[in-house]
Amino acid sequence: MVTKTEQEALLRECEKFGIDVSDVKHFWHKSKRISMFVVAQNRPTYEAVRDDIITDMKKFAPKYPKIQQRKPITDKHLLVVDPADIHVGKLALKKETGYTYNIATAVKMVVEGVYGLLQKAQGFPVERILLVVGNDVLHVDGPHRTTTGGTPQDTDGQWWQAFTAARKLYVRLIEELRTHAPVDVVYNPSNHDYVSGYMLVDALSCWFHTAKDVTFDPHIAHRKYYRYGNSLIATTHGDGAKNADMPLLIASEEPKLWAQTRHRYIYQHHVHHRTKIQWQSVKDYPGITLTTLRSPSAPDGWHDRKGFTGNPQAIEGFVHSIKNGQVARLTHYL
Repeated sequence: MVTKTEQEALLRECEKFGIDVSDVKHFWHKSKRISMFVVAQNRPTYEAVRDDIITDMKKFAPKYPKIQQRKPITDKHLLVVDPADIHVGKLALKKETGYTYNIATAVKMVVEGVYGLLQKAQGFPVERILLVVGNDVLHVDGPHRTTTGGTPQDTDGQWWQAFTAARKLYVRLIEELRTHAPVDVVYNPSNHDYVSGYMLVDALSCWFHTAKDVTFDPHIAHRKYYRYGNSLIATTHGDGAKNADMPLLIASEEPKLWAQTRHRYIYQHHVHHRTKIQWQSVKDYPGITLTTLRSPSAPDGWHDRKGFTGNPQAIEGFVHSIKNGQVARLTHYL
């Protein structure tokens, strides 16, 4: 009589060498302790051995209880949408810099990036959106194709074409964002478009003055502060106060917000790439995190000559829990 162990061993060897098990009349079974000659009177079939194995496996298969309906996330969240340093009106030529960037590409990238952030944020119950406007939205500040300080720039089109394109862009963005949640717009003045950038956000606030679910902070102050639950969110362009001075500046300018919040963040712009610096007080008290955001803008001729190239082009945003502060950083690469 062929035992079950012998049957399994015989099947394995027959499969290994391509032998039909029904042709086997007898075989040697060898182990560490025994060597025996076996007459295969009741030859095993594959199906029989398979069914035996399945029967044995069922004896040891664990039974998992059915998972009841998982609790939905009820914690409210804020989505921060922060297109940084768009530079509408900048010109980058592929033959010179390896990049193509103009009014049309700037608008296209920002639309794609913001829609990408909305898609990435779908897993969070967003009840409010903070849209940061400014931070070199426009590349030049007037008809002379220079920044506010008079630095010449490579430009695409006329200054008024860039202004009109930027206005239409942000109208489109706000109209889309408000379909998801009420929108709070905060403006940061900047070095490329100190005058025209202010005019742009003023025009936007006039455009949406009847929209009850869209609010504006259009003032010219260089540092803006926004509270969401336990979070203090400071936004600034980044061309003014030094990074090391920012924590004490915030604590001095907004002592109540500082005292009333547990999580504190600075979102700044200007340098077109992302860095991260953290301050933390003694005794593990909550500190403050400074993040410089990436930009969709491509390097122009001056940046290329200086070697300021290779930074990823992207639109970034953040998700804040009303209780637990920043819980996600969202990046849409372009």
